[in-house]
Order: sequence, then C-alpha cells, then structure tokens
Amino acid sequence: MTEITAPMDSKARRRRRWLSRRRSIFIGGLLVGLVLLAAILAPLLSPADPYEQVLSDALLPPSWDHPFGTDDNGRDLLARVLYGARLSLLEVVVGVGLAVLVGVPLGLAAGTIGGLVDQVIMWTMDVLFAFPGVVLAILIVSILGPGLFNLLIAIAIFSVPVYARLMRNVALGLKSMDYVEAARALGASTPRIMFDHILRNALGPVIVQSTLTAGTVVLSAASLSFLGMGAQPPMPEWGAMMSDGRNYLGVNIYMSLFPGLAIMLTVLGFNILGDGLRDLLDPRS
Repeated sequence: MTEITAPMDSKARRRRRWLSRRRSIFIGGLLVGLVLLAAILAPLLSPADPYEQVLSDALLPPSWDHPFGTDDNGRDLLARVLYGARLSLLEVVVGVGLAVLVGVPLGLAAGTIGGLVDQVIMWTMDVLFAFPGVVLAILIVSILGPGLFNLLIAIAIFSVPVYARLMRNVALGLKSMDYVEAARALGASTPRIMFDHILRNALGPVIVQSTLTAGTVVLSAASLSFLGMGAQPPMPEWGAMMSDGRNYLGVNIYMSLFPGLAIMLTVLGFNILGDGLRDLLDPRS
C-alpha cells in the first residue's frame, strides 16, 4: 500500500509545486473557465428567459426570485448576464480569430520575404496603427452600420496590425537561425521555410498575444455597444446592458453594476492568463 501511495503523493506534490509557480495560469484559467461555464450552462443556470418582459416587475432589487434584480422592462438580470457571456465569448473567438488569420500571414510574409513585400505590408499596418483602436472601430462601424457582425469586423481590423508586427519581428529573428539556414541550403522553398520552420516556432508568442488581445476585444466590444454601435436591443450584451442602466443609476444601480462586474472579471481573467502563459512559454524562464 505504501509503495502505491508514495508515487501518488509525489505526483500531487509536483502538481501543487507547479501550480504555486504558475499562479497566474491557475487564477486566470479559473476566471476564464467560470465565464466559459456560465456561457455553456446558461440555459440551466438562468432563472428565466433573458428576453421575457414582465413590466410589473421592472427595476426590482436582488431577491430570491431575481438574484441580480430586474431591468427597466422587467427582464431578469442574472439571465441576461449569463447569456451575455455567450456573446462576449463569440466576440473573442471571431474578433481574435479573424485578426490572427489575417495578421499572422501578413507578418510572416513581411518578415520572411522582406524587400518590397515587407515595405508595403508594414506601411499599411502603420496607417492602421496611426488611428487609436476604438476610434478606428467607430469609423468602420459608422461606415458599415451598427450591429454585432460589423462590430466584430471592426475589432478584427484594428487588431490585425498587432499580429502582423508581432509575427514580422518573430520571423526576422527566426529566419537567421541555423536550422532555417540549413533548410535553405538544402533547397527548401520559401513557403516551406515560412510554414514548417518559422510559423511552427512562432506559435508561442501568437498564443500569448491572442490571450491578451481577448481582454481588449471584450472591453472594446462592450465600449462600442455602450455607445449603441454594437449589439442592438434586445440582445443581452454586457456593454448595451450598462448603457440601458445608466438612465436608472439613481433608482436601480444593479442594471449597470452586474454587467460591469462581468466585464471586469472576464478582462481580468484573460489578462492574468496571458501573463501566465507568457512566463510559461518564455524559453528564458
């Protein structure tokens, strides 16, 4: 019995030691995991339909029937916050995904090929960088029109330069490595060098940046929805919910408080998780 339990104790001790050294990953992963669980289990955890209006129950404070209270239309705030997690995670997946799919290949081509290709791509990225992210997103949404889909496109566009510059810098450092020079000397084509030797070894920084960008996406989407340029009523989007609640701060602060706390915890979780992944994937640590 002691021979069996001893390895189990040592494994548990190693896990505790690993978690103690990687607290950022544990805490950030826990916060992000809670948001993910809220989004997945929203139909089970929600006490009511997030779209159901009961005007006689408008602006109620928290109670057993409505743990977060109700909004100005009598809709349950807990249900809307839970379903709002789905929209926020959708914004993260689509916004970050589009930015990665566009920015990483552009940066990879600029850093590996160089020359005129590098200049044209980086000049384009510099033009996008000249605008503050939210201002550029407002400009794009103003052209395309308000709506969740147009908001995601705008967020992806102002996030593309981040990944293009990151990938270019990583590619410039990797293409001078010995194994890349050896592959080139053996006759490997430029696309093979780009994807087999450079991109594969650049996934760590891209993953870290994606995690950090996720918090920015949630905050930017909430800000634009707060201004009426993102998700439109009656969608349970956290920024739009805070915008609805600002007219009732003197009567019912909970309409803005709970969506604001959800945004804060989500952004905090992604930022802490990104810091932990950066330390974990850093070869010097």
